[in-house]
Amino acid sequence: MASTAPSTISAKANGNGQNYTFALTVLTSLFFMWGFITCLNDILIPHLKAVFTLNYTQVMLIQFSFFTAYAVVSLPSGMMVEKIGYKNGIVIGLITAGIGCLMFYPAAGYQSFIMFLIALFVLASGITLLQVAANPYVAILGKPETASSRLNLTQAFNSLGTTIAPVFGSILILSLAVKTAEEMKNMLPADVSAYKLAEASAVQAPYLGLAAVLFAIAAMFAIIKLPKIEASEVGSSGGDGESMQDKHHSAWGYKHLVLGAIGIFVYVGGEVSIGSFLVNYFGQPEIAGLKEADAGKYVSFYWGGAMVGRFLGSYLTTKIKPNLYLLANAVVAAVLVLVSMFTFGQVAMWSILAVGLFNSIMFPTIFTLAIDGLGKHTGQASGILCTAIVGGALLPVLQGYFADTIGIHHAFFIPVLCYLYIAYYGLKGYKPALR
Repeated sequence: MASTAPSTISAKANGNGQNYTFALTVLTSLFFMWGFITCLNDILIPHLKAVFTLNYTQVMLIQFSFFTAYAVVSLPSGMMVEKIGYKNGIVIGLITAGIGCLMFYPAAGYQSFIMFLIALFVLASGITLLQVAANPYVAILGKPETASSRLNLTQAFNSLGTTIAPVFGSILILSLAVKTAEEMKNMLPADVSAYKLAEASAVQAPYLGLAAVLFAIAAMFAIIKLPKIEASEVGSSGGDGESMQDKHHSAWGYKHLVLGAIGIFVYVGGEVSIGSFLVNYFGQPEIAGLKEADAGKYVSFYWGGAMVGRFLGSYLTTKIKPNLYLLANAVVAAVLVLVSMFTFGQVAMWSILAVGLFNSIMFPTIFTLAIDGLGKHTGQASGILCTAIVGGALLPVLQGYFADTIGIHHAFFIPVLCYLYIAYYGLKGYKPALR
C-alpha cells in the first residue's frame, strides 16, 4: 500500500504528528470484505432466479432486501458510532454481518426465498454499520485535503474484493448446470425437489466460510489498538468549510451534503443495477450467449475495472481537482452505457464492462466532497450518506420492471440518468454551501 500513495497512507491527521499507517492498513481488510460480500449478490441473483423460478422484478428483491438495510440502519448506526466509537462500531458490525452469513444455512435447507431475503437484510445491516464507522474514520485519519485520495485508495481494496467475488461465486455457486423450466417439467417431482435442494444448498459452504472470516476479523479488531479521534477534529479541504461548521445544529443544513446524498443514491443504484443484470445480459443471444457460470466470471472485469480506477484515482485526485475528475468519469460512464444499449455482440458486452473503470472513484469522491467542512456533524453526515446507499435497493427493482417490459437491453437507461446527475454534482452541486 505504501508504494501506491506514500504521501497519503503515512499522512498525519490535522498536523498532530501521529502516523496512521497501521490503522489504515488494518482498515483496508474491512473494505475488502464488504466489497466481496456485496458483489456476491450478483452471483446470487441468477442462481436464486433459477432455483425459485423468478422474473427479473422478483429476483431484484435480493438487492432490495440487502440495500434497504442502509435506509433502516444507517442513521441509528451513526448515532451508535458517536456513542461507542469507531472501533466498537466496527466490531459490532462484523459480528452482525457474520450472523447474517450463518442464516444462509437454514435458508438453503428450507429452500425459502423469504429466509434468504431476511438473511441478506441482517448481513447488510452489519455491513452498513461497518461503512458508517469506517468511511469517515479513513477520511479523518490524515490531512483533510488528501481525504478523497485516501478513501479512494482504501476503496480500491473494496474493489479487489468485488473483483475476486464473481470468480469465487461462479465456481462454488453457479457450477451446477441450470435446468430450464421446460426440462423440469419432464422430471419426476422427487427429482425436481432434489435438484432444487442441490441448487439452494450450493450457497451454504461459501457463506459459512464467510461467517468464520468475519468473526475472526471481529476478534482481531477487538484486540488491537486504533487511534481515538473525535468527529469534531475533521477539518476542511479549503474554502469556507471551517467557518460553516457551527452555523447549523444538524448536518441536514448543508446543501452540498444533501446533494451529495442524492449523488450516493444514484451512484449506488446505477452501479448495482448494472452489476445485477450482467450475468443475464451476457446470456442473451444477441449479446454474448454465455452460460451462467461463464458469464459470472466476466463480471470480474466490471468490478476489476473499478479496482484499477481506484488505485489510479488515489493518485490522480492529488493532481486533479476531485470534483472535475468526478465530472469526467460520470460523463464517460454515461456514454459507455449508451453505446451498450444501442449496439450488440462484443461491443455491447465490453462497453458495459468498461463502465466499472469509471465508476471507480465516484463513491469515495462524492463522500469526501459531501462531508467537506462539516466538522462535528461528520458522524451524522456519514449516517445520512450511508442511508442514501438505499439507491441500490430501489433502482435495480425499477430496472427489473423495465427489463420485464421493454427488455433487458434497453432497461439500462436507468444508470444513464444516474450518471448525468453525478456529472452535475461534480460540476456544481459539490460546492460547500448552507441551505
